[in-house]
Amino acid sequence: MGKVLFSNIIRFIGIVLFQVLILSQIELHGFISPFIYPLFILLLPFETPLWLLLLIAFFTGLTVDVFASTPGLHAAATVFMAYLRPTVTALNRPPGDYETNHRPNIRSLGLNWFFVYATTLIALHHVFYFFVEIYSFSYFFYTLIRIVGSLIFSITIILIYQYLFYGRSRI
Repeated sequence: MGKVLFSNIIRFIGIVLFQVLILSQIELHGFISPFIYPLFILLLPFETPLWLLLLIAFFTGLTVDVFASTPGLHAAATVFMAYLRPTVTALNRPPGDYETNHRPNIRSLGLNWFFVYATTLIALHHVFYFFVEIYSFSYFFYTLIRIVGSLIFSITIILIYQYLFYGRSRI
């Protein structure tokens, strides 16, 4: 228990610092804004109770909000994504179901599973974030382009992170 808690605290600090110090400075032509901080929620153990998942998601998003000067926007998008995480994991079950030693990462469940899992949840996060940010459907196609561009860039960085820290995957 202590080892899992310690590793999650270190992961939280690393991911949030990378987000606020490096990735928040990147905005390519107004279309790409990479967000990898939701990865912290994606990598939490499957056994995490929903109430705790939502609380951690709120705290994670609020931490990014403080540095990004976006009052509650990241927190709301991250809580929305965390709320849907159990549904996405239930719909994306691996063959033979989840085992007790499975962790939501590339090494444990393979590239295909992780790619679908991460892309679905990050896409939900980005859709919520960008449409709440613009607060209008009058810029629908512009917002859609921002969502797709940011999603592709974010997923690429997340997969690189997975390979750096979790090594080779089962395909």
